[in-house]
Amino acid sequence: MGSSISHAAAPQPMPAGLAPPPSDPSADSKEVEKKVDWLNLSCPVPFEEIQREVLMSLKPELFEGLRFDFTKPLNQKFSLSHSVFMGSMEVPSQSKDTIKVPTAHYEFGANFLDPKLMLVGRILTDGRLNAKVKCDLTNNLTLKINAQLTGEPHFSQGMFNFDYKGKDFRTQFQFGNNAFYGVNYIQSVSPKLALGGEVFWLGQQRKSGIGFAARYNTDKMVATGQVASTGIVALSYVQKVSEKVSLATDFMYNQMTRDVTTSVGYDYLLRQCRLRGKLDSNGCVAAFLEERLNMGVNFILSAEIDHWKKDYKFGFGMTVGEI
Repeated sequence: MGSSISHAAAPQPMPAGLAPPPSDPSADSKEVEKKVDWLNLSCPVPFEEIQREVLMSLKPELFEGLRFDFTKPLNQKFSLSHSVFMGSMEVPSQSKDTIKVPTAHYEFGANFLDPKLMLVGRILTDGRLNAKVKCDLTNNLTLKINAQLTGEPHFSQGMFNFDYKGKDFRTQFQFGNNAFYGVNYIQSVSPKLALGGEVFWLGQQRKSGIGFAARYNTDKMVATGQVASTGIVALSYVQKVSEKVSLATDFMYNQMTRDVTTSVGYDYLLRQCRLRGKLDSNGCVAAFLEERLNMGVNFILSAEIDHWKKDYKFGFGMTVGEI
């Protein structure tokens, strides 16, 4: 009797077709990854660098003529640089034709690089002196100084920047000559979106302005937008096609002059060289090639053709040594 009751109470095995599917540990991990910790967002890029990806592709350092740069390191922190440039310089003209005059100059520089202090100085044969200072006062506060001194009156410039880096925001205070004051702020509002704004005051010219910016970035793309009370609207988009190829485009509208400019470009990284090029709505085509010939030796080719102005610029150069 007892044995029959025990057999009757035993659960019957469930058919294979009705058995619940086994739990997938990867699905649980995906659900955990989708959760966003809104109190621990990443720190955004500085406000002045929100377009750095598109600038790298569409704004290379184009030049005309011959350029040679040589950098000699003296130790791990200090190095000297020598630069020679021979080419032409455009002069302002009321006519549509571009007027160029030949020019040449030599530039001597000194560089001091330390994890918490950077000093860069350049002096040219025409008397111009450029200096840059970057000093980390604390882990979050950085002081930047940019100065350009010339022998001509009212052409020297100086700028002091105090950059503060928070956990999920950045802010910058600017002080410059001609009674210039500015402040900007950028905040991460999601893992991919950052919003910011800036205000400035030009005391000598009695002008002020305010601007807003947005940056949305993923692993494959970066989109930015800026608008200012001065009438400037700027949009940019960079798409990372692969690890070596990126495509970029930008749009610029100036309400004061009614000028609209848009451009498209590419950035192609090869094993030994980097090729960048662009085409804009003004009929200007440009290309910039940097090829690594050896360790610390790079060959540079620059070309820019403006079909509307019939202006053609070609340059080649070489850089030896690295800072």
